Amino acid sequence: MTVLVDQALWPAHGRLWAHLVSDESLAELHAFASANAIPRRAFDLDHYDVPEDALPRLVAAGAVAVSAHELTRALIASGLRVRARDRR
Repeated sequence: MTVLVDQALWPAHGRLWAHLVSDESLAELHAFASANAIPRRAFDLDHYDVPEDALPRLVAAGAVAVSAHELTRALIASGLRVRARDRR
């Protein structure tokens, strides 16, 4: 089981944001987020949106830094991916 985080590339609310995912289970993802003070309101069906300034702390806690492409491929392979068309 691995928690992955990509680069903060997505601008919103005056900051850059990254995605935090699990390659195996939402339970693992929620536990990791909770242990690292990421609020549940940051969860978006299959990932957490995390601000750029949280990245060093998350990596120090065990998240693996990967590219956005690698993160997406791992999320799809895990079976946890929620496609854009299924989000509504």
